[in-house]
Amino acid sequence: MAARSLLNIANVLTGLRIVAIPLVVVLFFLPYEWSDVASGLLFAAAGITDGLDGYFARKYGQMTPLGAFLDPVADKLIVAVALVLIVSRDPQWWMTITAAVIIGREIAISALREWMAEIGARRKVAVSSIGKYKTILQIVGLSMLLFREDILFIPIYRLGILLTVLAAVLTLWSMVVYLRSAWPDLTAHSDST
Repeated sequence: MAARSLLNIANVLTGLRIVAIPLVVVLFFLPYEWSDVASGLLFAAAGITDGLDGYFARKYGQMTPLGAFLDPVADKLIVAVALVLIVSRDPQWWMTITAAVIIGREIAISALREWMAEIGARRKVAVSSIGKYKTILQIVGLSMLLFREDILFIPIYRLGILLTVLAAVLTLWSMVVYLRSAWPDLTAHSDST
């Protein structure tokens, strides 16, 4: 019964997002004209599963500890891998800083959430609406940066840069919001010191 409850649509979508990570990498490095487009489209599809897995988990009561663990891991891994791929092809200083800001924030906030959960105050750093907007901008922007090809007169790569930089700004803003919320707990003095 427990094994069957783990195999639900929400967990399957999260698993597919994890499986997509090496496929995005392989497509990115294939020496074909269509590989960038395929890499960007696969990343976009994986990004869509990020919203769908949470929706199905809540709608059908399919929330599991495994899903709660794997979902943020999948999100952070696929975003970090995409940023590393993009910087490897376009090592401009502003792209490198953008990637460092996004990856650094994800590591810092993951650590903050883990620590806050340990002291029983996890709800103070729950995902905010700013964080959700940041995720949408990140997924769309990174998809465009991987896709690289213009569509008609729309400069997809340049638009991807703009959206990803905006995502980095929201990344910093959301980090400030989370840190302000957690600050009293971070600066509290222990009775044992």
